[in-house]
Amino acid sequence: MVFSDPILLGCLLTVFLPLSAFALIMIFTRDNPKLSLAVSLVAATIPLIIAWTFFFKLGGRAPIIYNFDWLVSDLVKVPFGFLLDPTSLVMFVIVATISWLVQIYSIGYMAGDPGFGRYYADLSLFALAMLTLVISSGLLQLYIAWELVGLASYLLIGFWYEKFSASEAGKKAFVVTRFGDIGFFMGLVFLTLFYGSLDIATVNAAAVAKSMPPWLLTTAGLLIFCGVMGKSAQFPLHVWLPDAMEGPTPVSALLHSATMVAAGVYLMTRIFPFFAASATTMTVILVISTITLILSSTIGMVATDIKQVWAYSTVSQLGFMAMGLAAAALASGTLFAGYYHLTTHAGFKALLFLCSGVFIHHFGTNDFFTMATKGSRQMVIPMACITIAALALAGIFPFSGFFSKEAILMALAHLDNKVWLFMGLFGAFLTAYYAFRVIFVMLFPKQPEAYSKVPGHVAPIEEDAHGHDDDGHGHDEHHGASWAMAFPLIVLAGFTLILGFCQGYLEKLLLGESHPHAINYFLLGAAVIFAGGGIALAWLDWGRKDAKCVGFISKVPALQTFFIQKWYMDHFWRWFLNRFIYGFFSKWFTYNDRRVVDGGVDTVAFSTVGSGRLLSFIQTAFLQYNLLFMVLVLAGVGIYLVMGR
Repeated sequence: MVFSDPILLGCLLTVFLPLSAFALIMIFTRDNPKLSLAVSLVAATIPLIIAWTFFFKLGGRAPIIYNFDWLVSDLVKVPFGFLLDPTSLVMFVIVATISWLVQIYSIGYMAGDPGFGRYYADLSLFALAMLTLVISSGLLQLYIAWELVGLASYLLIGFWYEKFSASEAGKKAFVVTRFGDIGFFMGLVFLTLFYGSLDIATVNAAAVAKSMPPWLLTTAGLLIFCGVMGKSAQFPLHVWLPDAMEGPTPVSALLHSATMVAAGVYLMTRIFPFFAASATTMTVILVISTITLILSSTIGMVATDIKQVWAYSTVSQLGFMAMGLAAAALASGTLFAGYYHLTTHAGFKALLFLCSGVFIHHFGTNDFFTMATKGSRQMVIPMACITIAALALAGIFPFSGFFSKEAILMALAHLDNKVWLFMGLFGAFLTAYYAFRVIFVMLFPKQPEAYSKVPGHVAPIEEDAHGHDDDGHGHDEHHGASWAMAFPLIVLAGFTLILGFCQGYLEKLLLGESHPHAINYFLLGAAVIFAGGGIALAWLDWGRKDAKCVGFISKVPALQTFFIQKWYMDHFWRWFLNRFIYGFFSKWFTYNDRRVVDGGVDTVAFSTVGSGRLLSFIQTAFLQYNLLFMVLVLAGVGIYLVMGR
């Protein structure tokens, strides 16, 4: 059956090949970098070919579902299988393409690293998890892949585990996302107990037909969204994402573009009818995503680590996507705007991180002020590509981000309360500012003394400025990007340039038809003014010849400190852990473990030993003592019988 059905065979190969590559590398080839690379690349290339083939061959067809009974009872049916429809096919292509490009890029970036083989094994494990998640037909299967993504990201973020900061970042990401995943799992439990099916198509159809009770839609929807908050770094579970920068830069591109962090938004689109059926759920999502957009944008304005700037940018854009999905649901719209921005964001955000990796690899620092003073503008290809990506991020025509941001703003404009639209425009302003803060500093560098007042920037010691990149290892003499690092940049820059003009095709693919959209000139003008204003302000603060290089927010020192301290969210979580997790739960769990569990076992043991010792006095080898004991027992039995009568 498998070999006679090429579509099913393709799905199985997509899952089996990365799994096999992970096992082969870890067991047999880990100490052979070239062979490990070959195995991993083959396992990434074939799913890439399958993904693009499915995209063009199956995109216009009805959904194809392969379901096999996994867990079955009288009340519950849990399937295991594959679901290929426009929603999954678009994400399938995104994940397969980004994963493949990251593997190509890593050939140059990770060259000479002692953990080269293990690195590619971890990439294969990550690809297995993400590809399985994307094409899963059931929510429990998706959840298992979801957790496997968390494991793979833990391994990749903490790849350089000998660094304390990398090890801590990996643990932080793993633990924080578990908070959200507990809610996700509870949501699946509610669906299982009160509806009886976790099949994605069935759950969506039931939500549309209103065959689920409203309380179940709201409760399960909010619980499942907890998982989205963790994986897609929404407030207040966003704190793990910037620390994830401790991993290699290609990992940052893989996690922060279209893969791990986008999995939460993808889940929302995957079961969009289910979420949209509860106005309460979508209102909560709209509020949380809006806070996320503004919070992360303001922190990105003051960061000096180039990877952290793009990390907070990712958090803000994920919030923007969730805003688009929530607004569409509340205004009886479609999922297109949010999902379209996920698609365009995948390209230009991966490009931003990979370009940053070239600079980090060359200059041996993550501080973009130091990169500027050392000649970043002379690196033509990465500088051109990062500028293209920043233009897309800021929403400037004709780059892809312009079209997808306009679609989300249009969805927000359909809401009765225009506060949400204003917040979206304000987020676009902040995005343009922090993106071009980086670009103008790197394109128009000043003397090192000009950056001395920038909070967080530390001028490098000259003799230590070269020889190491963000991992502290150092891979080569930093003579620039190799072909393996330049090729993915050019490909992603091409996607960033053309994806905006594919809006009609993607809309027809996802919705079955392309709707003509009347141009809202007021909204278009407002978007251009806000984005242009952010770029102009960044030019005044950082780009022009006599710029003060301190930022406009420095005029309000208290607010600047608030942003530099990341809204004190890390402080809050430390207080919360110390007070409630360690101070209450851990304390009482430890007490229960030592006094109740261990105490109960110890009591049984001590009682057994004590009773044995007591009974041992009976066996003394003295006949008179044995006779005395027998007499006492018989006397006791006699007294009992007499008293009983």
